[in-house]
Amino acid sequence: MLESLIGFTIAFAIAMTGVGAGTVTAPVLILFLGMEPPIAVGTALGFSSIVKIPAGISYLTRKRVDFKYLGLMCAGGVPGVILGNILLSTLSANHAVKTVVLVAVGAIVLLSAVMNMTLMASGGGVSRHAEKFDYIIPVATFFIGLEVGFSSAGAGALGTMLLLYATKLFACTVVGTDILFGLVVSVVGGGINIGMGTLDYGMMAKLVSGGIFGSLLGSYTATKVPAKPFRVVLLVWLLFIGSQLLYRGITG
Repeated sequence: MLESLIGFTIAFAIAMTGVGAGTVTAPVLILFLGMEPPIAVGTALGFSSIVKIPAGISYLTRKRVDFKYLGLMCAGGVPGVILGNILLSTLSANHAVKTVVLVAVGAIVLLSAVMNMTLMASGGGVSRHAEKFDYIIPVATFFIGLEVGFSSAGAGALGTMLLLYATKLFACTVVGTDILFGLVVSVVGGGINIGMGTLDYGMMAKLVSGGIFGSLLGSYTATKVPAKPFRVVLLVWLLFIGSQLLYRGITG
C-alpha cells in the first residue's frame, strides 16, 4: 500500500510539473525503503518509463509537445544516458559504489532544486532571440542524460529548466516536451538496467500500480490549476531529500 501511494504521489508531481520521476523516486527508495543505490536507480528508471506514458500521451493529444526541441534534446540525451549506465555498471563492481551514487544523487537533486528555484525567482525569462541557444541543447542534454543513466535524476528538473531558459516555449509546452524527453531516456536507461539485472520488478510493479492513476490525475489537473505552487512545494521537498542523501553518502 505504501509503495502504491508513493508511486501515485510521484507520478502526480511528474504530470503536474515535469519534475519528480528519477529525482524523487531513487532518493525515496534509498532513504525510506532501504533499497541499494544501483537497484534504486534501475527501478526508478523503469518506473519513470511506465508512468510517463499516460502523461506523455495526454500532452501529445493536446499538442503541447515541441518536436523540434524534443529531437534536439534526444540527440544529446540518448548517448548520455547510455554512457551513464555504462559508468554505473562499471562502478557497481566496486564496494564504494553506494557512497558514490548517494553523493551523486544527492548533489544532483540539490542542484536541480536550487537552479529551478533561482529560475522561478528570476521569472524564467528568455531573450527575443532564444533560438540562438538551440546549439547548446544537445550539449546540455548529453550531461543531463549522463546524470539520468548514473543516478536516474535530472531529466525533469534540469530538462525543464533548460527549456525555460533556452527557448520561447510556453510553460505547458515546456512540461510536455520535457516529459517526452524524460520518457525516451528512461526507456533507454531502463532497458539497459534490465539487461544488467539492476531492476526490482516487484517494487516497480507496486509503484506503477499507484503511479498510473497519479499520472492521469496530474495530467488532467495540470489543465485546470496553476502548476507553480506544486512546483514550489516539490522543490522544497527536493532540497530536504537531496541534503539527506548527501549527508548519508558523506558520513556513511
